[in-house]
Amino acid sequence: MPHYSPPLTILIVEDEALVRMHGIDILEEAGFDVLEAADADEALVILGNGQVHVLFSDIDMPGSMDGLDLARIVCRRWPEVQLLLTSGHHRLQEADIPGSGKFVRKPWTADSLIGHVREAGRL
Repeated sequence: MPHYSPPLTILIVEDEALVRMHGIDILEEAGFDVLEAADADEALVILGNGQVHVLFSDIDMPGSMDGLDLARIVCRRWPEVQLLLTSGHHRLQEADIPGSGKFVRKPWTADSLIGHVREAGRL
């Protein structure tokens, strides 16, 4: 009998609504469950309320913290959550990202985003 595994849950944290909606559409069409937040504070509430497998966050966001600060908190509180950070303005090395996090340069393509999320979900 084949083993069923539920889809990965991805939390997209992006303050630009159109970019966030585009990412949601791509990932939902690829079969992922997707949650969304407009900033890091909202993301922390969502992370505290349920099962998130992968955090996909922009680095530059308004509010009390940026995406890198959010990633540090997530790595401490929820080490099982895989981290993907993105930016069109910054170039991070993987050593700059907490845990085993990865960097996805903007603008990302649908194939690139799906590939990075699938890879993170296997870790």
